[in-house]
Amino acid sequence: MEFQRLAIPDVILVKPKVFGDARGWFFESWEARKFAAGGLDVSFVQDNYSRSVQGTLRGLHYQIQQPQGKLVRVTHGEVFDVAVDIRRSSPTFGRWAGTILSGENKHQLWVPPGFAHGFYVLSESAEFFYKCSDFYAPEYERTLRWDDPDLQIDWPLQGTTPLLSPKDQQGKRLADADCFP
Repeated sequence: MEFQRLAIPDVILVKPKVFGDARGWFFESWEARKFAAGGLDVSFVQDNYSRSVQGTLRGLHYQIQQPQGKLVRVTHGEVFDVAVDIRRSSPTFGRWAGTILSGENKHQLWVPPGFAHGFYVLSESAEFFYKCSDFYAPEYERTLRWDDPDLQIDWPLQGTTPLLSPKDQQGKRLADADCFP
C-alpha cells in the first residue's frame, strides 16, 4: 500500500496494491500492521455504507464530541471527496483537501478526527463505504455549509445546485460553527 499525504498532511490518500488477472482482482482494503507502518495506527468501531444518485452532496459532517476518524472509499461509481480542517489550533484551520475516489481507482481517504467531511457524486450513482474510529452520536453531529465562501471548496458541480438533505441545507458557516480547539 502507498500512503500519500495531501495538501493537509493529516489527510492521507491510501492507494492499495491491486492484484488482477483475467478472472478479476483482489486487494487488501485494511490491514492494521500496514496502516500503522503508514502512520495510521487506528482502531475502528463502526462501518457505514451508503448509496447516492448523481448530483448528491453529503456533508460537510462532523461530531463535536466523540469525533470520528473516517477511512472512506467508493465501491461503485465516483465521488469528489473533501476533508476540512476545523481544529482552531491547527496551521491548516479552515483549509480543505479533496480527491476523486472511485470503484475503479480503489483509493481510500483517511479523514482524521477534527475534520468535517463530505462528498459529491459524479457518476450516475455511487456506493460509499467507510470505517469510523468512534460511534455515531447524533446529539454531537454538526454540519458545515458545503458552499461556505470562506472555505472556497472547488466542488466539480454538474449543473447548478446539488441534491442536499434538509440537514445539509441547514449547515453553518465556519465562522459560526462549533469547532475543535
